[in-house]
Amino acid sequence: MRAPQSRTKTSTPVAPPVAAVRLAVRRALTGLPGAGPVLVACSGGADSLALAAATAFVAPRLGRRAGLVTVDHGLQPGSAERAETVAGWARDAGLDPVEVVPVRVAGRPGGPEAAAREARYAALLASARRHGAAGVLLGHTRDDQAETVLLALARGAGPRGLSGMPPRREWDGVPLLRPLLDVSRDDTRGACAALGLTPWADPHNADPAYARSRVRADLLPALVEALGPGVVGNLARTARLLAADTAALDDLAAAALAEARAAEGGLSVDALVALPAAVRTRVLHAWARELGASPAALSHRHVAALDALVTDWHGQGPAHLPGGLCVRRHGGRLTT
Repeated sequence: MRAPQSRTKTSTPVAPPVAAVRLAVRRALTGLPGAGPVLVACSGGADSLALAAATAFVAPRLGRRAGLVTVDHGLQPGSAERAETVAGWARDAGLDPVEVVPVRVAGRPGGPEAAAREARYAALLASARRHGAAGVLLGHTRDDQAETVLLALARGAGPRGLSGMPPRREWDGVPLLRPLLDVSRDDTRGACAALGLTPWADPHNADPAYARSRVRADLLPALVEALGPGVVGNLARTARLLAADTAALDDLAAAALAEARAAEGGLSVDALVALPAAVRTRVLHAWARELGASPAALSHRHVAALDALVTDWHGQGPAHLPGGLCVRRHGGRLTT
């Protein structure tokens, strides 16, 4: 890896992939509140490396400091040395602060992908707090978004799952930004090539043991061959449209939840039954979380059982929620 030039001569045109990534970063950073630096989460792969190079170029021109965090999961031989290589490149590129964060994945709940993701995000959030960061930039691309939609379809997910990854999300008070959701993976690779950067190819991304790897290597290319190259952008656009619809329904559900609260506690069945199904199930989902049900464990099955207490009442017993919670219908109310 070598640092990109800090300035581009006016007589030298910027390669289109470089311009595409820089424009995406500029849009994400323009108007970002907070005076702290932005931190790029960078593994050394093409997507995050192109993002880091673009951020090193764009952020100072917007009066913003930019740094980099690389997480060493310790899952592959040489991972510590690779992380130090990424950090050394980042310092040469003018990024500051630069931090290598080793994490322990073993022993965390879920499969290996989920455990690694949980460890990575915990490390990124902790780093952001240490440095007072205004946000953490993640390198997910339009192709990643399309893969996420396909995986959600395979799980039978509803609109929330099909909404994919949001361009911005607050997690424990830290903004997570995804500037590249409208940028293709080909553009990030092209940007690295134009800047003379050699990205690292993570072997896990080609491991058929992982569902996302199979979608990336087999399913999405087959769809492109069958339906044309526009399918990737169309899947990503579907996520964007559904995200807007989901946000509107969530706003309606928040207002409906407030209206459905009974004076004696719990929720009024009469208020719930009058709601459209799409709003009512969101109300029940939000209420279950209020009661203490784990969001990760709360499933469609649990919400359907709550909904049956409202719309298909025939004297059945309570609905059981994660965490040992029981919700029953009594006196025209849902209560615990």
